[in-house]
Amino acid sequence: MLTSTGAESFIPRVFHNEHQGHEIQKGDHARLSSFIGAIAVADLVKTTLGPKGMDKMMVSTGPHGGDPVITNDGATILKQIPVDNPAAKILVNISMTQDDEVGDGTTTVVVLAGELLREAEKLTLMMKLHPQTIIRGWRNALEYAKTALQSVAVDNRADEKKFRQDLVNVARTTLSSKIVTSELDFFAKLCVDAVLRLKGSIDLDMIQIIKKQGGTMRDSFLDSG
Repeated sequence: MLTSTGAESFIPRVFHNEHQGHEIQKGDHARLSSFIGAIAVADLVKTTLGPKGMDKMMVSTGPHGGDPVITNDGATILKQIPVDNPAAKILVNISMTQDDEVGDGTTTVVVLAGELLREAEKLTLMMKLHPQTIIRGWRNALEYAKTALQSVAVDNRADEKKFRQDLVNVARTTLSSKIVTSELDFFAKLCVDAVLRLKGSIDLDMIQIIKKQGGTMRDSFLDSG
């Protein structure tokens, strides 16, 4: 049986009455527990996705609870919530890895994985397909998707003006769900200028961000150091 961590909680627990002893689940019950926990995490951050995404306010109810956290960043949200379900923990780890390796797309990877699991639930529990069969199908779909993307990809590296505009468009898309959306064009160009100064290097640690109180967002500037 699945229970939640509280009356208003959204993260299901795998065990019932954990304080009284563990209940071991096997077979379809264990699979269902994993599916429900992972999909619940994906549904939690799904509403924060995109430029129209909503912010989440998280408040700790413990005796040492701090100030409320308000954010629409998937990685920040998943760091704050308590997760007991093993499959849900994997989704949280996916988000952390995406944040460390890329720095963006933390919500997207969780939502995508959650939707894949939602479809896998139907295939596994209703159609009785073996998980390895489903995984093989996903791997084939991945190859088809990569081929389709490569067929429509455009490389403008030879044209400096078009290449810069491509980077600005990417930066605008990335920043469209952040707090700087009111100054989207300004910060998109600022980011592109900073990245182009790296001259092809992918070491983003070379870009230092210094924060100072006061002023407006348009007072931000790029300086060589």
